Amino acid sequence: MINHANNNELASRYFLDDLPGARQTGARLHGMLLKIEAGEPLSRLSQDFIRTNGYASLDAWMNKQIDWDTFQKRAASERIDRIRLAEAKAAEHAATLAEKIAERNKAAEAHFAAMANDPKIRRQREAKELRGRFGIGYVDREYYPRIMGLLRGLSKGQRLDAEDVAWLQTEVDHCWTPELQKAWHMSEAEALSDLWRTRSDPWDAINASSHWRKAGEPNKAIVLTEAVRAKKGLNPKIRSALATTTGGAMRDLNRLIEAREAGLEAHLLSPTDYRPCTLLGAVHIQTGDIVVGHRWYAKAEKLGADRRAVDQDIRALLARASISEQQRIRDYLTAQDPDRFAWLRSQ
Repeated sequence: MINHANNNELASRYFLDDLPGARQTGARLHGMLLKIEAGEPLSRLSQDFIRTNGYASLDAWMNKQIDWDTFQKRAASERIDRIRLAEAKAAEHAATLAEKIAERNKAAEAHFAAMANDPKIRRQREAKELRGRFGIGYVDREYYPRIMGLLRGLSKGQRLDAEDVAWLQTEVDHCWTPELQKAWHMSEAEALSDLWRTRSDPWDAINASSHWRKAGEPNKAIVLTEAVRAKKGLNPKIRSALATTTGGAMRDLNRLIEAREAGLEAHLLSPTDYRPCTLLGAVHIQTGDIVVGHRWYAKAEKLGADRRAVDQDIRALLARASISEQQRIRDYLTAQDPDRFAWLRSQ
């Protein structure tokens, strides 16, 4: 077993403990010290090693040119000089290394600055950031120019043409991401709200309300439609549409009593319109009254509501309901019309 304490003591005895080679077992200098300590002669190569490495006091003592006391004084002085020299070299090395690191960092900064100013690289980075903003990954080369043009326009607040929206929804539906849909609804909501303020057409506000809701801003929808509903002279059809969209926004906010009142008002104003009926169907089921909710949905379908839209409404209601309530809704609807609601068995 290596005795490091003895190794350190031996190196210290000859004032060479600042040198790792004097302390490490197996090192050349340590082996020489062991021989010197044992009184064994050193080979000529070993003597040359001691002399050429600057251990002058040890060389002089070994050759009996000085006594032990003189050796100790000179060796201690040599050790101090070696330590000072090593510290100076370490500081110089650290300064050189720091200078090289600074030069590399400066070069890297210049490289990245050049990349940032490269028009091609800048366009690529901006395109990547833009696709990330709208949740779009890889885009086929044939669609890329058109997709990026639409994204850039939308990011600047420009509205999408109806043709472009249809293309996104059908031809490249993998790009019709939730993020893109929300941005489009937000853009439409803002544009239609501005139109309402400009030309006072209630239908602009009604359509804006629908987009505000789909953009996740039902409060803005309510503020807008309430301002329009306060105006006098509106015909029943417009008042019904305003009440329906207001009720939908209130339902989004879980203000279900107000949503039901708005739905009933809309139905009284326009009894042949299916839209108030779908609102009332959703509100009643959401409040736990499945029987009445089913009746309203059935009435909506008789008045022309798309069955697929009604089914989508029910799916959304199921997603928001507790597990026990989901089962209750399934059981009731399938019992009322097993064929019509057969799809519920797989939900």
